[in-house]
Amino acid sequence: MSAAPPPRPWVGTEGPRFVTRPAHRHWLMGQARALLDLFRPAALNPRGGFFTLADDGTPNPGRPGLAGVERQLHDTCRTVHGFAIAHLLGLPGADRYVDHGMAFLWDRHRDGTHGGYFWGVDDARATEPVKKAYGHAFVLLAAASAKVVGHPDADRLLADVTAVLRDRFWDEAAGATTEDYTADWAPLEDYRGQNSNMHLTEALMAAFEATGDARSLAMAERIATLIIDRHARRAGWRVPEHFDAAWQVDRAYAGDPMFRPAGTTPGHALEWSRLLVQLWGLGGRRHAWMVEAAGNLFRRAVATGWDAGTGGFYYTLGWDDVPAQADRYWWPCAEGIGAAAALGAVDPDPVFEAWYRRIWGFVDDHVIDRRFGGWIPELDPALNRVCRVFTGKPDLYHALQACLLPLVSPEAGLTRGLAGAGAAALLGS
Repeated sequence: MSAAPPPRPWVGTEGPRFVTRPAHRHWLMGQARALLDLFRPAALNPRGGFFTLADDGTPNPGRPGLAGVERQLHDTCRTVHGFAIAHLLGLPGADRYVDHGMAFLWDRHRDGTHGGYFWGVDDARATEPVKKAYGHAFVLLAAASAKVVGHPDADRLLADVTAVLRDRFWDEAAGATTEDYTADWAPLEDYRGQNSNMHLTEALMAAFEATGDARSLAMAERIATLIIDRHARRAGWRVPEHFDAAWQVDRAYAGDPMFRPAGTTPGHALEWSRLLVQLWGLGGRRHAWMVEAAGNLFRRAVATGWDAGTGGFYYTLGWDDVPAQADRYWWPCAEGIGAAAALGAVDPDPVFEAWYRRIWGFVDDHVIDRRFGGWIPELDPALNRVCRVFTGKPDLYHALQACLLPLVSPEAGLTRGLAGAGAAALLGS
């Protein structure tokens, strides 16, 4: 597709790529350390699992359960993943957080009666006893990250969640995952979604890197073929989000504004861009269409999803590419950074370096919270902070990966890439 005119403000692409410059790599590592320094003091819940954080970095009261605050599965798993990364960076004490989260996953989120992992739990029981594909994808990611850092319970968690995903969620005929089930595995709906499948692709690649299980890689390739090579290609490199049980696109669907927003989501196109470069590399560079698709997804997302006036990515667009939800979230910027770094490493087109610098510039100006730390999750179109969907500092995962993915090979996952990189390679010194 043709390139859109560059938005203002202008950014230069002179000289070496930022990711090759030692000063920039040190800056990235400093940003990663600042995020971990924010989350570490207050995230650990002494009754099990983790707190999300309020604006000032203190524990977020969150949604109350009958016995203590509710913990949701993706939050538990992402925190395990984040502190496995911290352990790989050599930060003392990170292992305690990995161990704490692994115990909570096995003892509280896991359903010892019917198998699988509950979406929401409190100190004593399941508050939301549903089994979600989205949540199980993150269990697999947490287990794979724990395996890379050598946690003694990683193998049993990997074996258990892999069996659940393959036996309960995977649709072999479609080459993708189904969605949500009751505690005893009755299907809850005929809906199929790309968001859970995208995150399962990420987790399957991590599992392949941690275990060498070729079936995990093959499953990831099948999902990418269905969602991107089939549906996104047909849609002009927009990523359809919502489908019926026969995998026909449902353009009228409007669900949860956090996990299933109506229309298209530029941030997911950017996320797929990065994942496709990694999948291409893990598959021995056999599938050239993946790099082509990654570039096309990126170019459309920045052309239609970026506000050329004030900056930042619109959260959602209509199928006519008109902004539908014009608020700016932190995570599309994080995914845009990762995608621009990955594509810039495999494609000499300077557009990717320009966008890498532009997105980081916006994040540095508007998203990094210099009062309390962390990243501000939501801005309105005038770039004022709002709390319409997210409160506090809900997530370590996206921002931490944006800081560290540019430091490792785009053809490897973050934990495997960090595990294989020495200090000189990471810092460019």
